[in-house]
Amino acid sequence: MKMTMKTPLVEIDGDEMTRVLWAAVKETLLEPFVELKTARYDLSVTERDKTCDRVTHEAAAAILKYGVGVKCATITTTEARLKEYGLARLYPSPNATIRAVLDGTVFRSPILLESVKPAVATWTEPVVIARHAYGDVYKAAEMAVAGPGKAELVWTGADGSEKRVTVADMPGGGVLQAMHNLDASIESFARSCFRYALDAKLPLMFAAKDTISKTYDGRFREIFADVYAEYKDRFAAAGITYFYTLIDDAVARVVKGRGGMLWACKNYDGDVMSDMVASASGSLAMMRSVLVSPSGAYEFEAAHGTVQRHYYRYLNGEKPSTNPVALIFAWTGALSKRAELDGLAELAAFARTLEEAVIDTIESGWMTADLQPLSSLKPEKALDSWAFLEKIAERVRTTKR
Repeated sequence: MKMTMKTPLVEIDGDEMTRVLWAAVKETLLEPFVELKTARYDLSVTERDKTCDRVTHEAAAAILKYGVGVKCATITTTEARLKEYGLARLYPSPNATIRAVLDGTVFRSPILLESVKPAVATWTEPVVIARHAYGDVYKAAEMAVAGPGKAELVWTGADGSEKRVTVADMPGGGVLQAMHNLDASIESFARSCFRYALDAKLPLMFAAKDTISKTYDGRFREIFADVYAEYKDRFAAAGITYFYTLIDDAVARVVKGRGGMLWACKNYDGDVMSDMVASASGSLAMMRSVLVSPSGAYEFEAAHGTVQRHYYRYLNGEKPSTNPVALIFAWTGALSKRAELDGLAELAAFARTLEEAVIDTIESGWMTADLQPLSSLKPEKALDSWAFLEKIAERVRTTKR
């Protein structure tokens, strides 16, 4: 008999190879065991184009309504993608839009395996990345200029007052970019990081570059310090620490450290560093990712791309060996949180069982091509994605819950 759910979770479908695997994960690992109750939103690039991106905002609003969402990887439009799919215009990153609506922080950590040692030999515990989920380059205004002129940053207050800063006296053509952030969003980011660090009993490091960006990055450092004053005694009682350092020093610390820490990063830094940690830990497809809003809404996602190259092979009739683990763990994370909120012990146990089945399958020598050359088990061949999912399903079916 299938397990039932009380409240829907928001299911956000995506693009290309990850969309194909999303359906396969549901069919093979979820629907045989759980009577899924979801509010589904199609965030494929063609559907976003059809709705002028309205569907992205509707999906974000639904996550706030229901409290839990799970998201597949989606295409971020570029000029090449616009031509490929015949889009009406370029659209913002769906992840950036959802993060802005939820005003949340993204926490990412690697899924560790005994048989795959991290590239950084000193790492014995996960490095958890906290990524600020609003503003900076992801909501920047940009301009190309054709000739010489004066570039200014202008702020006009609600009362009509004006403040100007000269950006550059440009002797010729070039490009300009203006970024922003909000005190309220930075405070939410800081508060989320301190709460997560306490819950996970992890020391917290925040890194930026206030020696160069004295006002912009300096504001981040100042707000983190102000919020930490509220948490200082609780950190001391928990035996954990918080400190600020420069981003280049942070990289050196992490590479030489043992892991077991929460590293808070600004938006772009978090984007880059989470991929670095994932790759150094084994594979971009072996990463947990959850967006947490200040209101307590959660969105679990696969943090990698849509695997375009494998998708074209799939369209040509091949069965590629694409790693679906991050997609699976997005679902298990969402089901676990839904179970926690609704008091569904059986559903929570199933999510744990499925995660354990994934790890056990890999540690038994059955894995996809990305892990094969990294594994100390030296498997003779890699499985295609569908065969890998079936191996996991076999373990779930034979496990007592």
